[in-house]
Order: sequence, then C-alpha cells, then structure tokens
Amino acid sequence: MTIKTVKIAGAQVPATTAAKTAAKTTATTAAKTTAKTTAKTAAKKTTKTATKAATQAVAKTTVSKVSKPVGKTAATMPEKTAPKLVAFSPVPNDRPDYWEDALAQLVKRDRILKKIIPQFPDIWLTTRGNPFITLARSICGQQISVKAAESVWQRVLLECGKRPTPASVQKAGLERLRAAGLSGRKAEYILDLSTHFSNKRVQPNKWAHMPDEEIIEELTAIRGIGRWTAEMFLIFNLQRPDVLPLDDVGLLNAISLHYFSGEPVSRFEAREVAQGWQPFRTVATWYLWRSLDPVPVKY
Repeated sequence: MTIKTVKIAGAQVPATTAAKTAAKTTATTAAKTTAKTTAKTAAKKTTKTATKAATQAVAKTTVSKVSKPVGKTAATMPEKTAPKLVAFSPVPNDRPDYWEDALAQLVKRDRILKKIIPQFPDIWLTTRGNPFITLARSICGQQISVKAAESVWQRVLLECGKRPTPASVQKAGLERLRAAGLSGRKAEYILDLSTHFSNKRVQPNKWAHMPDEEIIEELTAIRGIGRWTAEMFLIFNLQRPDVLPLDDVGLLNAISLHYFSGEPVSRFEAREVAQGWQPFRTVATWYLWRSLDPVPVKY
C-alpha cells in the first residue's frame, strides 16, 4: 500500500498528518481572531459606557453647581436636578375657530397681507361678549379717532360702572353722560339703546343665528346706529368672518397706504381690493387696522 506524502518545511510527511496540522492551524487562527474581535468589541463597549457615565457625572455636577444659591453649601442646600425645558405655547381659547384657515388663505392670495400678518403672531380678534356694551362703545367711537373714543369711554365707565348695563346708563342720565365727554346726540343714542334693551325691543339671543344683513337691518332701526356701527357689532361681538366696513376711515386709510401709495381711495376701489379676501374680509380688515395701530381695539 502506498502512502501519499506532502512536503512541509523541506520534509516529507504523510498527507493525513498534513491535513490534521492544517486543520489545527486554521482552528487556532480562527480562535485567535475571534478572541481578538471579542476583546475589541468589549473594549469599545467599556469605553462607551465609561464615557456616558463621565458625561452624566459632569452634567449632574454642573446642574448642582448652577442650582446652588450664592452663599449656600452642599451641606445646607439639597442637590437639585436640572428642570426639564418644555416649549410653551398659549392655548388661544378666545381665537375665532376660522382664524387659522383665514390666515393661510390670505397670505397666499394677497402680497400685502403676506407681509403684514406675520408681524402680529400673538394677537387676534377678541370679543367682550356683551351686546349692549359693544353697541354702546361703538356709538361712543363714531366719527372720532380710536384714541379719543377710548378716552371718552373710560370717563363713561366712571359714571356707569366698569361694565355698564341699560339700568346703570339710565341711572346716570343725559347730563352725566355729556359730562363724561359724549356729545349730546351720542348721549341720547346710548340712552335710547338702553331703553331698547331694557324693554326687550331687541332680542340679542337670536342674533347668533341670523344672517349678517338681517342683523344690520334690525340694529339700524335703533336710533343712532348706522351701518358702520352694526358692522362693528358683527365684527367685535359676533365675530362674523366676512364683514367689510367700507365706511370705516381706518380701513380706507390702510388700503390707501398699502395698495395706492397713499393716494385717496374710494369705496368702490376698496371693494375691488377686498374681492380677493372673501370669505375672510373681517380678518383682512383686522390686520390692516393693526398695520396702522398695533394695539387691538376690543369693543
């Protein structure tokens, strides 16, 4: 029988022995490689764990130092953990439900409003929710500046209380209302308004379910309330989204400034500009008012 041999390191050895030697060498090499890899992996994990622990220790020490008041020691003051920083955004409970949709539409359609709206991110149309006060205050503000109207109204409050009612206005009477700064005619208008409310000649509880024009028709039947005053009521009390008060001097001035380079603007021209604002002409009007006076009026 012939035994096959192979030459290893200059010597002839049986093939079987060579195979065993090769297998043993391969196994040894694989074992060493596996052990080396395992050792490296373990070392990396150990280093990563140590680094994380060191980082946490430094952060804890830093927070502890910052939290300690001047003059206090660790023995007298308990160690404080770092407070979590939470982004806070106020919940706009009083913002009209259509407001966000209106802003998204208006900034897409109108290049002027696209510039104005972002300047007032934290304010919006609000209401006092009292129909009588809204209408009385609107009468007070007829044909005078916002600043002058606010001054007169504050004096009216001194005579009629912080939240005027039909009864408190009637108790104050014509002379005291005039003494507060109201013209004789405006004082009469507010007194007539108080009579309509106290005698139930108006039904405010129905207005929320009536169309804009029907409300305007009912309100303008009251002495001293014209279309502008009725539209202010729709905007500031009922918060209707698509009111365009073309008799409002502030709105016309803002349109003149932003769309006609300061040139006088007619009601027809203002209406043409506002066509693209529908169905959110109230919102567009409100932001144009803010472009002239950043402090919002609340009727």
